[in-house]
Formats: sequence, C-alpha cells, structure tokens
Amino acid sequence: MEEKTTTRRAGRPKKTEAPAQKTTKTAQKAEVKKTPPIKRVEKVDSNKEFEVLRNAGIALMLPQKGVTVYDEASDSVREIRYCPNEKSIFTDEQGDKALKQSVVFRDGRLFVPREKPNLRKFMEIHPENVANGGKLFKEVNRTNNAEQKLKTEFLLNDAISTVRDKEISELLPVAMFFMVNINRPVSEIRYDLLQIAKKKPAEFIAAFDSPQVVARSIIKQAGDYQIIKIKKDSVNWFDSNSLIVSVPVGQDPMDVMVRFCLTEKGASVLSTLEEHLEKLA
Repeated sequence: MEEKTTTRRAGRPKKTEAPAQKTTKTAQKAEVKKTPPIKRVEKVDSNKEFEVLRNAGIALMLPQKGVTVYDEASDSVREIRYCPNEKSIFTDEQGDKALKQSVVFRDGRLFVPREKPNLRKFMEIHPENVANGGKLFKEVNRTNNAEQKLKTEFLLNDAISTVRDKEISELLPVAMFFMVNINRPVSEIRYDLLQIAKKKPAEFIAAFDSPQVVARSIIKQAGDYQIIKIKKDSVNWFDSNSLIVSVPVGQDPMDVMVRFCLTEKGASVLSTLEEHLEKLA
C-alpha cells in the first residue's frame, strides 16, 4: 500500500506591525487648533466734551461778543460767533440774518455732538480754550484720561504686590524710612506698609531703589546698637565720643547724617557702620 502523504497548507503570513510613526513637533503643532483672529475696528469718537476749570455753578455762558482770533489762512484777526444755521463761525462769512445762539456750560460741562461741527470748531479755536492759551475751559480727552487711570491702577497694583511678594528683610529698610515700628509681628509690619503703598504707590516703589532709604536704615540700626550716638547738635561715635558730623540748629540730626553719609567724605563712615552691623548679625 502506498503511504498517503498529506500536504500541509501554507499558513497565512504573520502580520507584521507597521512601525510606529514618530510624531514630530511640527505634526503636534499642526494638530493644535489655532484661534481664529478676532476682527477689531477701533472707532474714534467724533463727539466732543468741554469742561470749565473753575467753579461754574449750575450754568455758565461763554462770552461771544467781540471775540476775535487770528486766522492763519487770511493772515488776519477775525471775529467769531456761534450761529447754528451758518456754516462758518467767522462773522464776516455769515449772512445778514444770522442768529447767534448762547453757548452754555451746564454744571461745568458742555457736550458737543458730531452733528454740530460749527459749534465744535467754535469751541476749539475760542481764545478762552486752554489749548489756545486761555484759562476758562478745556477739552475733555477721554483717551488720555483712560490711559492715566490705567497707569495709576497698574502702579497701585505693583505697590501692593511688592508688599506681598518681597522678603521681610527687603521691606524693613523701607518700613524704617516711613517710620513704621519694626519691632512687631511681620504681619503687622506688612499691613502698615500696605496702607502706605495704597496712599502713595509711586513714592513707595521708588523707596526700594533709593540710596537715602538704605543709608537711613543703616544709621538707625547703628544708633540702636550703640555704635553711634545721635544727638540734637551732633552725631558721635559711641565708644570714643569723637565727632562724626555737627548738626546745625533747627535741623533733624538723622537727615543731616544721611546727607553726610551719601557724600564722598561720609562714604567711609557708612561702610564702617555696615561692617559693625555685619559683625553683630
């Protein structure tokens, strides 16, 4: 008998996994959806507003009789007046039946809408306008006001952040400069400095870069540690009682000593005080 031989079917080839594709930084960036640009159109307000510089009461009428200005176009002095139905504010260009209308500030303010270009021009070139050397009224610049308020708010925020973020060792010289009692809990010192920062933020921030503040701090500590004696008429070394600087009558000895230490002659004294304080630390 013939032996039966079985032919084995060839199996399916093993699946080979495709090599993992490396995600490049460029591909990652491409996957991040970009925020579409926001269209913004800044509109310029053509309305105008003017305010009186002094107490004007409920109503103040702007003088119009005999008001003259220099006109560069004609190189001459011309009279102006506000007539709502006339295109020009110059009297010599107005009709015989031109009717003058009073210009009145209400509660110190006058709003001029864009629909009244002749009134706007009248106010802009009027000799009593501050822009023309006058002293009665000025234009209210909302953009400048907003920028100034923004600057003030940011400065205040910086001053408050300084009190919160700086180490107490950095705050102490400034605290001493503003006459804050430093022999108290840190939280109380920070609180007092916070009140100062709110009231005068610019001066408070500037104090951290002021050589006068550093010098006053060193001199005050030198007095507390009996390195020097601060008297009404002089400042002396404590151990030898030798004179450092004389204090003129009526002047503050601390102020005199600070000014002295910031001079070329007094710089060596300030350095000596620093050395003594470092040894005590």
